[in-house]
Amino acid sequence: MRSIRAAATCAVTLSLVLAATACGGGSSTGGGSNDAPKTLTYWASNQGASVAVDKQVLQPELDKFEKQTGIKVKLEVVPWSDLLNRILTAATSGQGPDVLNIGNTWSSSLQATGALLPWDAKNFDKIGGKQRFVASALTSTGAQGKDPAAVPLYSMAYALYYNKKIFADAGISQPPATWDELIADGKKIKAKDKSVLGAEGSNLSENIHHVFVFAKQHGADFFTSDGKPAFTDPKVVEAVKSYVDLMARDQVIPTGDAEYAQNQSVSDFAKGRLAMLLWQSASANLASQGMHESDYGVAPVPVRSGTPGPGTQIDSMVAGINIAVFRDTHNVDGATRFVKFMTSDDEQKILNKAYSSIPPVTSAQSDPAFNTPANSVLKNTLTTSAAALPQVPNESQFETTVGTAVKDLFADAAAGRAVTTDSVRAALQKAQQQMPAA
Repeated sequence: MRSIRAAATCAVTLSLVLAATACGGGSSTGGGSNDAPKTLTYWASNQGASVAVDKQVLQPELDKFEKQTGIKVKLEVVPWSDLLNRILTAATSGQGPDVLNIGNTWSSSLQATGALLPWDAKNFDKIGGKQRFVASALTSTGAQGKDPAAVPLYSMAYALYYNKKIFADAGISQPPATWDELIADGKKIKAKDKSVLGAEGSNLSENIHHVFVFAKQHGADFFTSDGKPAFTDPKVVEAVKSYVDLMARDQVIPTGDAEYAQNQSVSDFAKGRLAMLLWQSASANLASQGMHESDYGVAPVPVRSGTPGPGTQIDSMVAGINIAVFRDTHNVDGATRFVKFMTSDDEQKILNKAYSSIPPVTSAQSDPAFNTPANSVLKNTLTTSAAALPQVPNESQFETTVGTAVKDLFADAAAGRAVTTDSVRAALQKAQQQMPAA
């Protein structure tokens, strides 16, 4: 990874240099020494159907924390389309929040900026110890051999959500187990004038999550064993093409989804416009939009053949959200107390129920809410057929460059332009050239 040490002014162009050492200066809104114990700023990721839903979920818990500690938490829910760039800008300028949520796949990249507080044994002891957390969740908290850059908050996995009525009307008795079955089912569904499978074609992270799984199913990796990009490996090219071909060739993803980036496909599914959805822990999101659990089923994401499992049968990335503390906070003690609160058993049950995710805190998983049919699929996927995205320093750049390549390929498909092996390889070659030098 290219290592850039920011000058005193932190004059770094993020479009060229995505990983920069954080400047000093502290939080712009965290307050100075006089008021630091009384106020924290918190950037939460958009977990619910909307920013408004997240505020409804989180604000009562933040009020509870203030009542317990006297520390007020100023909440901002940041949409996924903006979150990474907001964090990178804060890492470069040193003007960030006190506490923030990060996608667990970004842990190594953000760790490399030096902007996040390391969670060494001493810091973990302040929140009850590292042993409280599920081992698989801890694998996505930073580079191997280094103190974690964040703490697991919500654990998730992808599943296939399917509309029972649309399936019944199309004469389909069970969810597809393979991609060929999904494509065949799609023809029956389209004959009933319904759209088949949703996608967020302009959402870079969603694109990465899916092409990562497709690559695994093709026996490929985006990085070599020593962390070098291998985006133009023939199997990687084949895998990316097979995902985009769900729109371009197989016509099961609507062309309009090429422009989706704000959970519109989830809304389409909740409104009965769409037969199937590939999503992370979607039940709470669907419920908030009026869709009842009896209206849909949940199944493992399809594989190329057989059933999900290890190796080429991987059908999900290890999904999840981590909570981190900015190193430059003026209130390390308050920020640590807030992380302890958010990862307490009680809050883990409340928050993960609200977001239909799985608690990464082992003792919270015993709650019956996490043993429903839908959550059982997610827990089994995380245990048996999910793989962590590459824990490399350039992971966030990988999401940006390859995610953009897939977005552009979807745009080609939506416009009727041919998506070929050569065009996919060219898009991935461009993405690889944009990666920082080792």
